Amino acid sequence: MNKLQTELLSTLTSCLCPPGDGVYTVNTAKERKQQLQKTIYPQAEQVDVAWKQSLNSLHNSNNAVILGIASDCGGGILRGANWGPLFLRNTLHEQAPELSYFDVGDVRVNPHLLHDKYLNQPTINNCRSAFYQDDAAEYPVSPLSITELVAEKFYAAYPNKGLFGIGGDHSVSYPLTKAYLKAKQQQGKKVAIIHFDAHTDLLIERLGIDLCFGSWCTHILEYLPTPAHLIQIGIRSTGMPKSHWQGKFGVTQHWAKDVQELGVDAIIENILQQLQGAEVDELYVSFDIDAIDSSFASATGTPEPDGLTPTEAMDILSALAAKYPITGADMMELAPFTDTSGEGITSSQQTLAVAATLSALLLTAMSKN
Repeated sequence: MNKLQTELLSTLTSCLCPPGDGVYTVNTAKERKQQLQKTIYPQAEQVDVAWKQSLNSLHNSNNAVILGIASDCGGGILRGANWGPLFLRNTLHEQAPELSYFDVGDVRVNPHLLHDKYLNQPTINNCRSAFYQDDAAEYPVSPLSITELVAEKFYAAYPNKGLFGIGGDHSVSYPLTKAYLKAKQQQGKKVAIIHFDAHTDLLIERLGIDLCFGSWCTHILEYLPTPAHLIQIGIRSTGMPKSHWQGKFGVTQHWAKDVQELGVDAIIENILQQLQGAEVDELYVSFDIDAIDSSFASATGTPEPDGLTPTEAMDILSALAAKYPITGADMMELAPFTDTSGEGITSSQQTLAVAATLSALLLTAMSKN
C-alpha cells in the first residue's frame, strides 16, 4: 500500500465499525446484526478483528465499495432510516448473493449529532473522548463530518473506485456527493448527479439548519460544473411548481407526472440528450426510496403516492448505465421499522426488496467501471 492508502486504512479503523454496528444499540435487532456479520465473516471468532483484517485487502478489491451511514439525525418527519444500512445489507445478501463488492463497514454514529460545525469545542472534546479515548484526537465526531473525511481520503487513495453509500436520511448524501464531486474535479472529469426523489431537497435551510434531508441538494450545487448537472427524477411533493425550482436553481427536473404522461422512453431520451450536450463523463446516482410510489415502497420517512414504479426506475437506471459510467451512488431513506401502510412486516419487506433490486443494479454498474 502507498502512503495515501495507509492513511485511509488508519482512518477507516478509527472512524468506522463492522458492517451492521453503525446503529448505537444494545439488544434491538441484535439477531439481524449477527446474521449479517456471520454472512460476511463466516469463520470469524471476533467480528471486530475479522473486519479490521479485511480492510487490508481493500486495495485488491472490486471497484464498488459499500459504506453504511446509520444516521437519521438530519431527517425530520418519521425517523428510523438509521436501520437502513443493516436491513438493506441483509436483503442484498438474501436476494443477490452473487453480487461482487467490498464492504468497508459503517460510520460510527453518535445519534445525537449531525455535523461538527454545529458543536462547540467542549462537546467535540467530550465526544472524541467517547469515540477515540482521546479528547485531542484529530478525527471528527458527527456522522456527516466523519462521512466526508472518510470519503475524501477514500477517493484520494483509490480514485478509480466508487463508494456506494447506504443511509440513513438524505442529509447523508451531502458529504458523499461533496467528496465525490471534489475528487472528480481534481481528476478533470465532468460529472452529473442523477437524483431520484419525491421531493426537491432544495431548501436553503430547515428550522435554521442548512444541512438536512430537505436542503442537501442546494448545498452541493456549488461543486457541480453547472446547476443543470443536477437532474432530478420522480418529484411530486412540493409546494412550488417545476418552473420555480428550475428557474431559481437552474436544475433539471423530470417529475413523476412527466414520466406518466410522456412515457419512460421519452424521459430517458431527454436525459441522455442533456448528458450528451453537457459532455458528461461520469454519473453519481442518489436514490431516495420515496421516489418509488408508496404502494411499492412505504417503509420510509416520507412515503408519497403517484410516484415511479420500480420498473420505471429500473428502466431509467439501466439506460443510464448502458451509456455512462456510474462511479458513485447511494440508497437513502429506508426505514424498515417505520411503515404507514398498515401492512407491517410485509410492506417493510417489499420496500427492502425494491431497494435491493435497485441497489444491485447500481453496484453491478459501478463494478464494471
